[in-house]
Amino acid sequence: MGLDAGWVTDVPGLSRTEQLRLLGNGVVPQQGTAALHHLRQIDLVDHSERAA
Repeated sequence: MGLDAGWVTDVPGLSRTEQLRLLGNGVVPQQGTAALHHLRQIDLVDHSERAA
């Protein structure tokens, strides 16, 4: 999931700070999707435990 390996990190001359700045909020949708998926799985487990 996400950008191809080296998309930003293989650019010569960029410091770690510059790499993170260039990525910006581009990773937020991917993190949000992963978080919602995880929360949904927790919610399904909680409901099944309450029903038992």
